[in-house]
Amino acid sequence: MALEVKKAQKGDLDAFVQIMRDLEPRLYSLAKSILRRDEDCADAMQEATLKAYKSLSTLKKPEYFKTWMIRILINECNQLLRNRQRIVVMDEVPEAKTSEAYYGSYQKMDIQEAVNRLDESLRIVIHLFYYEDLPIKHISEILGISNGAVRARLHRARGILANRMKNGKEGDLSYEPV
Repeated sequence: MALEVKKAQKGDLDAFVQIMRDLEPRLYSLAKSILRRDEDCADAMQEATLKAYKSLSTLKKPEYFKTWMIRILINECNQLLRNRQRIVVMDEVPEAKTSEAYYGSYQKMDIQEAVNRLDESLRIVIHLFYYEDLPIKHISEILGISNGAVRARLHRARGILANRMKNGKEGDLSYEPV
């Protein structure tokens, strides 16, 4: 990938397009785990791609393109979430569920659903570590936290996921960011 990034940095649009096509499924999956709505994912992907293309010349180490692109996408997703919090759409107000309907839905939970129900800070770390196969060092750089904080979040998320899968229900949702 580093060779294609160098070509793209020299102005080869086709090389950039190919890199983005290769990364698109993984980036979309990450955006989906943060934003959860397809239309928001598309917006974040588009903005992140545009920003990456415009600032591609500032990337010093082409071998870190994927990490750099993930960071840009996470920033875009977070910006969309901040903007979404300012707007309250009446169609999206959740209906109250009875406790039986609420807890019954957890009996059918699979691992992806359990991951999606994690707090955002835990969900991102799980996604980057397991789905993107990034090392802890890269995750800490992307998120701007220490290696120990990444490990602590992974440990906490694994514990919550294990509890949810074992019990088939929500379990303890409290989380203090590290």
